[in-house]
Amino acid sequence: MLTRQLERLFGSGALPNPLPDDPMPLFRQWFDEAQRAAEVPNPNAMILATSTPDGVPAARTVLCKSIDPAQPAVVFFTNYDGRKGRELLSNPRCAAVFHWDHAQRQVRLEGSASIVPAIDSDAYFASRPLLSRLGAWASLQSQPMDRPSQLLTRLGEFAEKFAISPADLLAGNSEVHVPRPPHWGGFRIDIQRLELWAGRSGRLHDRAAWDRASNSWRSHHLFP
Repeated sequence: MLTRQLERLFGSGALPNPLPDDPMPLFRQWFDEAQRAAEVPNPNAMILATSTPDGVPAARTVLCKSIDPAQPAVVFFTNYDGRKGRELLSNPRCAAVFHWDHAQRQVRLEGSASIVPAIDSDAYFASRPLLSRLGAWASLQSQPMDRPSQLLTRLGEFAEKFAISPADLLAGNSEVHVPRPPHWGGFRIDIQRLELWAGRSGRLHDRAAWDRASNSWRSHHLFP
């Protein structure tokens, strides 16, 4: 009796009950709703956690550029020579978190990263602003700089190499061709565990996790 009264007061939960067999459509729905709401500048931002082979962790924010519900996987792009790139190449196990505070929603995922096909990296690189494409050549990501102006010096050197004028840079001329650096491209995180969290008053949050094995999901509710 008391349980029913509490459910009337606080609701039976923000997540579907019973839980769906596949959590990816709901994840994609939340992601798309965050994009449309535009309550934060980068609703596709996710915290990416990596570690060295001996377990030293690191975390930073990256931008999720696509979600593949069928595989299931998420994709982001970066410099392969930076710290996160080096760590993923030596230890592909990783985790990521999306948090949309305005909607009281959070998605956590765990999986294994691999480099996306070159054709996919080429296509996304070509869509980037001119300065971002040139910056991918100029930045020795995660390496120490002798002075702050060193980045601009390198930017100028590559602008000359690719025959890019200051006017093109200022105008952001998208017609200027800059090839993709071999050290820059995408990572695909194949999801092996996914957790959905929906906030409720009194910290009576709704939380569930799905573990993937043999191309199927196993789900369970979690205490908040």
